[in-house]
Amino acid sequence: MSNQEDFNWEKFETKGFGEGYTKAERAEMEKLYDKTLNEITEKEVITGTVVGINDKDVIINIGFKSDGLVPLNEFRDLEDLKIGDEVELFIEEQENSLGQLVLSRKKAKMVKAWQTIEEALEEDNVIEGLVKRRTKGGLIVDIYGVEAFLPGSQIDVKPIRDFDIYVGKKMEVKVVKINHANDNVVVSHKVLIEKDLEKQKAEILNNLEKGQVLEGVIKNMTNFGVFIDLGGVDGLLHITDISWGRINHPEEVLNLDDKVQIVVLDFDDDKKRISLGMKQLTPHPWDSLSASLEVGSKVKGKIVNVADYGAFLELAPGVEGLIHVSEMSWSQHLRNPADFVKVGDEIDAVVLTMDKDERKMSLGIKQLTEDPWTKAEMGEKYAIGTKHKGIVRNLTNFGLFLELEEGIDGLVHVSDLSWTKKIKHPSEFVKVGDELDVIVLELDLDSRRLALGHKQLEENPWDTFESVFPIGSSHKCSIISKNDKGAVLELPYGLEGFATAKNLEKEDGTQAEAGESLDFRVTEFSKDDKRIVLSHTATFKEDAMPKATAKKATTGAKKKATGSDSAAGGEKSTLGDLDALSALKEKMDQTKK
Repeated sequence: MSNQEDFNWEKFETKGFGEGYTKAERAEMEKLYDKTLNEITEKEVITGTVVGINDKDVIINIGFKSDGLVPLNEFRDLEDLKIGDEVELFIEEQENSLGQLVLSRKKAKMVKAWQTIEEALEEDNVIEGLVKRRTKGGLIVDIYGVEAFLPGSQIDVKPIRDFDIYVGKKMEVKVVKINHANDNVVVSHKVLIEKDLEKQKAEILNNLEKGQVLEGVIKNMTNFGVFIDLGGVDGLLHITDISWGRINHPEEVLNLDDKVQIVVLDFDDDKKRISLGMKQLTPHPWDSLSASLEVGSKVKGKIVNVADYGAFLELAPGVEGLIHVSEMSWSQHLRNPADFVKVGDEIDAVVLTMDKDERKMSLGIKQLTEDPWTKAEMGEKYAIGTKHKGIVRNLTNFGLFLELEEGIDGLVHVSDLSWTKKIKHPSEFVKVGDELDVIVLELDLDSRRLALGHKQLEENPWDTFESVFPIGSSHKCSIISKNDKGAVLELPYGLEGFATAKNLEKEDGTQAEAGESLDFRVTEFSKDDKRIVLSHTATFKEDAMPKATAKKATTGAKKKATGSDSAAGGEKSTLGDLDALSALKEKMDQTKK
């Protein structure tokens, strides 16, 4: 009985689970239980254990007071997932509205991927990605679920022309840039290749020697040459060292990615620039020239270049001769070489000079025809007094050069252009390209000189003018122009005369002006100088005539005056032969036209 009284019925008779504990015992139990649970923080990655798998979810125990559910499709990459496997998960919420722990493997993978990418950038680590697709300017590489951009220039050390060959393949890369603002990652595969090539490059450069023959691959072509990959180090094969013959672009004889044999021509002290040659592997074409080829030999070739000063004729690949423009025609007037030849023409030429040591040759075309100055008929054809027609080729201050035929030029002095006009420069009379009739005045075959005249085709009218304009004779003249010294007058028959300022005074005391037509009296006549001086004042003032000249004029007038002329006092002079004067005037008018 006493035992029943000692039994604690209050403690035994409980109404629910855990209600049999005192507050102190409950606190102790909770303390012990909490020690078995992990403290977790939202938005972080932790490791959990798979404790169950069904058709839709994977049950994960992370040591928390409740397990979490993760959709099964987030484990698609783990085909052999089983209970007991440990996986990394991202804690989204400790407890949602249903009191459930919310986990995500997808976000855990993304967070882990970014941690790995950032770590790779900081520690210069190599990571592997999968090329998903090509994009503008490069490729998109998947790195643990993060899409990174691989620029086309960072794929390989050599230019890549087809990006599609990399799609779907795994590739090792290095992270070169992270832009956190827009989650942009830039990677490079080229840096890995360059690192591997450094060892090869160092080995190649250390063993490099002039004259060494190597094999390389053409990686790039430009208009000035070809860059060749020697196995980690590039060399330049200049366009002039590709072939002994002349080529305009390397693509005429080479192709990208071709394997070629080349020889090392030179490299600098730092061994960073290597000059290569290809033509040097074959003998120079000059060394195989025929011994019979010498000065005077006739050769055949193709024009490969035309310059301002001449053209280059290729006799064989690597053997060229210069045809200077002066050797293209016997004409003394140099023209553009393009007027004679063009690139691609096949022509004959004559060897003028040759230096096999310097490998230089000059050629000529005009030597294929006879020098016109040495022709036997030259003396007769261009004898003094013979008439010819030529083309004006050049104008100078003292005259013009007229080409009568190719290689035959003559000089027409400015004084031999006109009997009546005072020509200061031949451009007042003709222009380059005009045709001009001439007569031979002088021929010197030895000196190759030919003097020509144009005015000599007509008689010298000044022989007649001497009797038309005797001193003291009066004529109606028009004032063409006037200056401080005097006025230029237009005389009959197209002649010009001159009157000094004091001889322009009119009877009313005023001065004659340009444009007026007045009577003038001849005060001076010079056939040799072709000069006629006149005076209007002398027509009404006898003392205006020079005394000596006036006396001479009176004497001359008396000798020539007959009939009505004597009655007229000699003021108006006439030709003895009016028919001759009319013919002369008509001839001069035609010449002016």
